[in-house]
Amino acid sequence: MLDPSSSEEESDEGLEGERRDVPGAAGGGGSPRAPAPAREGRRDAPRPGSPSPSVLSEGRDEPERRRDEEQERRVRLQLYVFVVRCIAYPFNAKQPTDMARRQQKLNKQQLQLLKERFQAFLNGETQIVADEAFCNAVRSYYEVFLKSDRVARMVQSGGCSANDFREVFKKNIEKRVRSLPEIDGLSKETVLSSWIAKYDAIYRGEEDLCKQPNRMTLSAVSELILSKEQLYEMFQQILGVKKLEHQLLYNACQLDNADEQAAQIRRELDGRLQVAEKMAKERRFPKFIAKEMETMYIEELRSSVNLLMANLESLPVSKGGPEFKLQKLKRSQNSAFLDLGDENEIQLSKSDVVLSFTLEIVIMEVQGLKSVAPNRIVYCTMEVEGGEKLQTDQAEASRPQWGTQGDFTTTHPRPVVKVKLFTESTGVLALEDKELGRVILYPTSNSSKSAELHRMIVPKNSQDSDLKIKLAVRMDKPPHMKHSGYLYALGQKVWKRWKKRYFVLVQVSQYTFAMCSYREKKSEPQELMQLEGYTVDYTDPHPGLQGGHMFFNAVKEGDTVIFASDDEQDRVLWVQAMYRATGQSYKPIPVLQTQKLNPKGGALHADAQLYADRFQKQGMDEFISANPCKLDHAFLFRLLQRQTLDHRLNDSYSCLGWFSPGQVFVLDEYCARYGVRGCHRHLCYLTELMEHSENGAVIDPTLLHYSFAFCASHVHGNRPDGIGTVSVEEKERFEEIKERLSSLLENQISHFRYCFPFGRPEGALKATLSLLERVLMKDIATPVPAEEVKKVVRKCLEKAALINYTRLTEYAKIEGPAEKETETMNQATPARKLEEVLHLAELCIEVLQQNEEHHAEGREAFAWWPDLLAEHAEKFWSLFTVDMDTALEAQPQDSWDSFPLFQLLNNFLRNDTLLCNGKFHKHLQEIFVPLVVRYVDLMESSIAQSIHRGFEQETWQPVKNIANSLPNVALPKVPSLPLNLPQIPSFSTPSWMASLNESTNGSATSEDLFWKLDALQMFVCDLHWPEQEFAHHLEQRLKLMASDMIEACVKRTRTTFELKLQKASKTTDLRLPASVCTMFNVLVDARKQSTKLCALDGGQEQQYHSKIDDLIDNTVKDIISLLVSKFVSVLEGVLSKLSRYDEGTFFSSILSFTVKAAAKYVDVPKPGMDLADTYIMFVRQNQDILREKVNEEMYIEKLFDQWYSNSMKVICVWLADRLDIQLHIYQLKTLIKIVKKTYRDFRLQGVLEGTLNSKTYDTLHRRLTVEEATASVSEGGGLQGITMKDSDEEEEG
Repeated sequence: MLDPSSSEEESDEGLEGERRDVPGAAGGGGSPRAPAPAREGRRDAPRPGSPSPSVLSEGRDEPERRRDEEQERRVRLQLYVFVVRCIAYPFNAKQPTDMARRQQKLNKQQLQLLKERFQAFLNGETQIVADEAFCNAVRSYYEVFLKSDRVARMVQSGGCSANDFREVFKKNIEKRVRSLPEIDGLSKETVLSSWIAKYDAIYRGEEDLCKQPNRMTLSAVSELILSKEQLYEMFQQILGVKKLEHQLLYNACQLDNADEQAAQIRRELDGRLQVAEKMAKERRFPKFIAKEMETMYIEELRSSVNLLMANLESLPVSKGGPEFKLQKLKRSQNSAFLDLGDENEIQLSKSDVVLSFTLEIVIMEVQGLKSVAPNRIVYCTMEVEGGEKLQTDQAEASRPQWGTQGDFTTTHPRPVVKVKLFTESTGVLALEDKELGRVILYPTSNSSKSAELHRMIVPKNSQDSDLKIKLAVRMDKPPHMKHSGYLYALGQKVWKRWKKRYFVLVQVSQYTFAMCSYREKKSEPQELMQLEGYTVDYTDPHPGLQGGHMFFNAVKEGDTVIFASDDEQDRVLWVQAMYRATGQSYKPIPVLQTQKLNPKGGALHADAQLYADRFQKQGMDEFISANPCKLDHAFLFRLLQRQTLDHRLNDSYSCLGWFSPGQVFVLDEYCARYGVRGCHRHLCYLTELMEHSENGAVIDPTLLHYSFAFCASHVHGNRPDGIGTVSVEEKERFEEIKERLSSLLENQISHFRYCFPFGRPEGALKATLSLLERVLMKDIATPVPAEEVKKVVRKCLEKAALINYTRLTEYAKIEGPAEKETETMNQATPARKLEEVLHLAELCIEVLQQNEEHHAEGREAFAWWPDLLAEHAEKFWSLFTVDMDTALEAQPQDSWDSFPLFQLLNNFLRNDTLLCNGKFHKHLQEIFVPLVVRYVDLMESSIAQSIHRGFEQETWQPVKNIANSLPNVALPKVPSLPLNLPQIPSFSTPSWMASLNESTNGSATSEDLFWKLDALQMFVCDLHWPEQEFAHHLEQRLKLMASDMIEACVKRTRTTFELKLQKASKTTDLRLPASVCTMFNVLVDARKQSTKLCALDGGQEQQYHSKIDDLIDNTVKDIISLLVSKFVSVLEGVLSKLSRYDEGTFFSSILSFTVKAAAKYVDVPKPGMDLADTYIMFVRQNQDILREKVNEEMYIEKLFDQWYSNSMKVICVWLADRLDIQLHIYQLKTLIKIVKKTYRDFRLQGVLEGTLNSKTYDTLHRRLTVEEATASVSEGGGLQGITMKDSDEEEEG
């Protein structure tokens, strides 16, 4: 991650009037003009030709193009040299490990493949098992997200990853799952996890499962910590450097030689100090915004070099070497580091340069041993003088071979190694073994490490005059020992005598080297000289000095030390080692020698010479030898950062402009090492990011914010590390970038649906708003007023409304048919326009819902964001208003097809707290208020007319009940007619409603009435009118209308019922016609419907509703009374027939005589039984008719109660009139049967015991029981089984 304080080492470039350029195309000596900084790396495309090119102009263009290409190549090679040095020996930066891991980006082919996989799942072509809810979620995701052109553009721009697709799906299903009902034993978190797993299975597909791991392994490398080799390869691709060129540069720069790289850094830092000194001396500074910043600038240069020196000093001398802890020398912080020969520097002591060596001695065999018998035992001992002694295994004198290795540690650069050969003494008195020979060796780290024969020193008079031993001595060189060997030396302060000494070049720390001379068996040097401040160079031979052939010297103010070696190779190696140690800017050039190479070390020198020759042939020496302090690193870094960003945006990751850890590391190291100013770095970065963003790439606004904040704090002098210098160029560039960035951000906010589709990248809109607020700040400390930010964002969102609506209409093709087709489609234009506006309204609602769902994150940063989003929505709807009004004006008069449009819009607006009763919502109400009022007026007239005409033509045939089964019945159509009372066709039940309710109910007119009233009220209710006053008015009006209509219906039904009942028969043949039951049901339904259609709370409406209920209840009571009266009149007719048998009447005596006479000759039927059976059948069948036809149990029970009670009263009255007269046998039998059957039948019909066993019934029961007893005594034949007892088994007559 880019830290705003990273790489803030101030540069030393920008000298006014002295522009340091990169190497030119013609040789290394000149400094021709560098390429223009505007998009240097993009000149590969051919230049556009003129309208009429000539052969001559083409001939001129081709050389110019080649020169440009060659110039670019040379710039890239020079830049690559600096980059590989940063990679080879970093001492300032590390690869960050805390950066966010970037996801693999999706491309067009993968998006198309993804669409196919999801389409295959929806078509059921996969093996993934899923329920309907998951399929619906996937279908919505596929239609809304995957097929969106905004997602396609985002994929094309390279800013979309698989994780983005997954997060959008997850956010979508979370809302769906939360709305599902709870299921016992199955949590919603489990459902979410299961759905995500199925999504992953669809996303991966079946054929891609085995390929995925390999692809991830190969492509995930760049997001990890890279090795040096991987970094080399990456920047070869970034800068277009060939592999061969890299290899040549690698060897020529000695990138694998840490000492050479550290020396190169020391030379560079020394050069930067010299440049600063020259700048301070000549007073040639860049233009700053304040004069006093010139002195501050020099201090910045010095402090930056000071910091680099401290970083270099803190590094270990050699990484991974043996244990050797550096003694860190602290420099004086007050020193300006300009005087390298400061007398106050701390001097080294001899104990500071103590070395540690490891020796390995391997004894192989002894040759020429003759003085000892073959079977005698011999062995060898070995020791490093001053240390322990080791012994080999024993061997026979005939085969003195061992191969034993001894390991020793010593601090002597010139140790003495002694090896002795012994034989075991056989004498009894011998105390020690006999020494047969010895050899003394003086190894150094440069000595041969292979096994060699050495002549041994033997005792006097020994027969082994030619005794030899074969052994190998290996002395390892410690990592801080840079070179060693024998030299002649003569100096003024040290080594004051010209003699041959053993020298060792020791590195104590990164900046401290010492030339030490050692004696044998000594761990501390005899004399030493610190090399800091010295300059080494080749010299000619000195005639007065005897010894040594090849001369060189080390020169310092007040001191000169002359060295000489025995051959040229030694001299070259010594000069190279001391050149690295001194950190001098001057590079020694050896004098050409004609002598042949010494075999010692000749192969190494030959390889170096071979690389140098090959390098010269490639023409790259100028890039290696170029002085970094004389080049324009601001220009070079800008090119490097641009090329790196281009490479990063084109790799396989959705980086959003963020560099990879390896790229950040190299850029940080480059800025620190070569003094690129942090402000320049971030200004260039901002420029490149904005250019890519303007060209369609997805750039993380948080990244823009980091760089802008750094530049703003720098320019406004509020840096975390204190006030720094600010150049006029930096301030001007910052102001230019600030203005450009403001325009870019405003454009992104205006296109927020397309720059951040579906809220991707996550948090980008919020970050963009925060960055805009930062950009609008006048300085770094004064916050910008919220109203100012709000004003800018409001303007952007107004543009966004126009942009979104314009693109939406283009998508919906609202513009209609072409001009040629317009004339032929005039008739269908209104309906088509309404259809298009309805479709457009659905799209508009979907857009605003997506805005709320995916772009509401701005409220986390700004509390006013929802208000502005609501204003944006109002602006959006105002554009829609134009198309909506045009379409509605084109509709014919009294057309109700536009109501679905109102319902769609109103249902969305009323649920949005910010848009409810807003400007567009009120406009929508104003348009539809006249339509609703007109529709209700027409419906009221139509219903009133249908009642009038319907009851005139009513057949009172029962129809199916539909009024309570119409939650989704279409709105009744009211045709537009010129009459004051529009006509409406008679209602007929749709065929699809046949199975809704099988029970018969009211008449066609009543059902038509109730359905229309119910549908009308449901329609108005479904409108959910937002204005409470008008909504209450509509409800009140419809309720009162329903009350009036139902009242009219009830009165007409009552009148018709009375007329129908008057015409009915009064005998036992009476059977209630279906029409009477239908009328009864109409009243029953009216009572039910009034509760729903006429109920209003409180006030006059409540009283009005009570009047309707009272009217219906009274009407029902009257109808029940009329029915009961009709039934009782039938019973009275039966009783009047029985009155003929009263005693004392003429008719009674005639009937009795006739029956008796006839009974002598024929079997005469029992008199009175037919009459009773007929009446009982009449009661039962009418009971069944009422039970079957009437649908209200409560009213039937009331009817039966009154019927039973009145029947018993009539019989009781009839008997009361005959208290003094004994009933005729036939009267008694008939009454007993009628009373008993009536009692049982009504008890079966549910009449309560209290009603059945009333006082009237008890009186009747006692009278008939007494009459029965009397008859059984007086009549010889009895009652023939007819009795009032409950246990009787009377016969059915």
